[in-house]
Amino acid sequence: MKKNNPNLTVEQKSVLFEEETEAPRSSELNNEKREGSYYCANCGVKLFESSTKYESGSGWPSFFESLSDVFETKTDNLLGYPRTEYHCKNCGGHHGHIFDDGPEPTGKRYCNNGVCLNFKLKE
Repeated sequence: MKKNNPNLTVEQKSVLFEEETEAPRSSELNNEKREGSYYCANCGVKLFESSTKYESGSGWPSFFESLSDVFETKTDNLLGYPRTEYHCKNCGGHHGHIFDDGPEPTGKRYCNNGVCLNFKLKE
């Protein structure tokens, strides 16, 4: 696993490595509509394309598909029921949970903490 990025904020560290959750509707990325890509804030691996982002109404940036082979998953029972939690395969950083209530074509919702992402405009 890669080292933690020394430039991370306290909030980024708590979400990425202590599996905390940012407050809903707190991320500027909720309203990001431009074409580009989303990267892990810790290690810089590309995780999502903007073409897979959609407004889920959840309060967190949501995507119906990630890039191939960028996440590992595990079951989280913290709320008393099983949820699928996903982590960056490169650095182990916690990004959020995957739900089965997303749009076609996948039916998935990657509910991502915005502080865990960096957005870069398409060049």
